[in-house]
Amino acid sequence: MQSLRRASPKSSELTKSRKEGPGTFYPFAFTDIMGIEKDTNKGARVEDIKLAMSGHIKDGYNFNPVSKISEDDHKYNKTPTLNDQVHVLVCVVSATTSNILSAESVAKMREVRLAARDMGIPQLVILTKIDEACPEVNADIKNVYRSKYLKEKIDDLNVALGIPLNCIFPVKSYHSEIDTDDDIDTLILSALRQIIYSGEDFVNNL
Repeated sequence: MQSLRRASPKSSELTKSRKEGPGTFYPFAFTDIMGIEKDTNKGARVEDIKLAMSGHIKDGYNFNPVSKISEDDHKYNKTPTLNDQVHVLVCVVSATTSNILSAESVAKMREVRLAARDMGIPQLVILTKIDEACPEVNADIKNVYRSKYLKEKIDDLNVALGIPLNCIFPVKSYHSEIDTDDDIDTLILSALRQIIYSGEDFVNNL
């Protein structure tokens, strides 16, 4: 479970989006954590993810796959505010591996999702590397919504995680491109727009 950018191996990282002026930022930030792994002693612990969602873990905490954060840890936030809390949960899954998600990984992801639901936090899924997973899309990104393979992957995620179909967004990440591409940007911005709208709805409903 990660954000759209590359994750740190262990720690949570906060990314703010800078405006044109120095020292000014758009009113949203991405917090990136290490991924969920199928093994018990690997990846971020579900208990820590729940604490992070409720604002109890400060930025820069090194997640320990073996034990959850202690309340005595200097990175533990005992009195989180609304600004410390997660306003929308985004689960990032690679289209190249979504068909081999283990039962353990799915169970962890569902537990996190249900905890977010109980907190009122909206949840979305970003399906990445769609061009690597589907030759049809690799040939032309406009085929993203015509691809039977991607539709099957999205349906699988819908069933496995319980995320509504309209909350699962396929995207192609930039990797070797020199120039920007409108079709790639359209998919990314569509997902980003829904993330921002969902976060705003969460805050406004409190």
